[in-house]
Amino acid sequence: MAFLRRAGARVLGAKRRTASALHVENLQRVFVGSMFDGDSVLQQTATLCSVSPEGDSDADHLHLDEETRQHMADVAYAAVATSDTSNAHNGAWKWAIRQRIWDLLEQENIAMHPLPVHHRIPNFMGALTAASQLASLPAFMSAECIKVNPDTPQKQVRFLTLSSKKKLLVPQPRLRTGFFSEMEASTLPRGTLAAASSAAGAAKYGKPRGINAKLKVDLIVIGSVAVDPKTGVRIGKGEGFADLEYGMLRHMGAADDTTIVATTVHDKQLVDDIPINMLCAHDVPVDIICTPTQVIFTETTLSKPQGIYWDLLSPEKLSKISVLQELKKQIELETGQELPVGPSEVLPPPAERKKAPEKTSKDARIFVWNLNRSTQWTDLRDHIASMGAEALKVNVIRKEPKSKPVARILLKEGTDVESLVEALDGSQLGMGMIRAQKDNSSN
Repeated sequence: MAFLRRAGARVLGAKRRTASALHVENLQRVFVGSMFDGDSVLQQTATLCSVSPEGDSDADHLHLDEETRQHMADVAYAAVATSDTSNAHNGAWKWAIRQRIWDLLEQENIAMHPLPVHHRIPNFMGALTAASQLASLPAFMSAECIKVNPDTPQKQVRFLTLSSKKKLLVPQPRLRTGFFSEMEASTLPRGTLAAASSAAGAAKYGKPRGINAKLKVDLIVIGSVAVDPKTGVRIGKGEGFADLEYGMLRHMGAADDTTIVATTVHDKQLVDDIPINMLCAHDVPVDIICTPTQVIFTETTLSKPQGIYWDLLSPEKLSKISVLQELKKQIELETGQELPVGPSEVLPPPAERKKAPEKTSKDARIFVWNLNRSTQWTDLRDHIASMGAEALKVNVIRKEPKSKPVARILLKEGTDVESLVEALDGSQLGMGMIRAQKDNSSN
């Protein structure tokens, strides 16, 4: 923690980039790392945060019910309009900030898939770059075990954690089926590193770890909707799971006050109007903020939660988290005392999920051009695989010896072609930037 204790908030790499430049950089960044699949060191194109090809269990989010979303916005804005700040626990003031940031990201076309970003940890343009900023820091490089939230904008952080031969802990989404999934690249099946970095992949390939597991976490990465660079105060999407996960790690002895907490966000998510006096004991401040343009050491002086605050945990939330119910019973049996229960609350609506639409083989074709003359079909196959998709057939067409080849690619049925094309178009392959579009021609 010595490198964190410097006077004031130190900002690195604050050079501004245009949104278009960040978009290109986001698509072009390549990560080279050792892959534990029996092969030599491979060039593995970094998993793009705008792609979500994880299959049915990690499919794209649907638009939330408009009436429900509008109701939550009405609650937030009504609280601000009436200056209702008497109850820190109702969180109405937080909803005003969340709504403002969610709206801003979409209005300025910073928000990335999945959309809408409302009621999510928002994915953003430049998330790949922000993840790379974090991975370049001593706190990341020296860590042996890193806990990363399962949300889309931190998918690249999970990928880089595995690629760097580190142990990755990923909470089960909403803690509904357990606590953590533990993974290391050396234990993954060949060719599954990108897939394992997804939320669904963590559940599929990870080893379940319960509340009694013996763990030592060196770095905690959490998602944020908004964060104050001066104080380190953050606001999540409103469900409180990042705070709960942190409290559970403290209860387990897996983390302490010296464990660094980091977040990756867009610069537009940096705010200066989060009132410290309205925070609760369970709110987790961050030590490091990584954006696409800068790294901020907050030098936060705020106390971190010391464990689980049962008196702040609502019965509604407790009823949805089986691992906490089991822990509560365990503690009560051991102590012979009943733990307190927090005030009731109306839980925010979760983002709904849908199955990926099935597509015929004709629909699952793409056309790629601007390839290097040396590009082989296997290069394209592996490039697509690094994004979590599967190419069934790659036909590289070379019209003239000195002309750049083009390719028609048949994808596995059910592939989200639109998202894959968005990721491929402008991405780096070899020494050049390729172009891609959906192939609408006949078979």
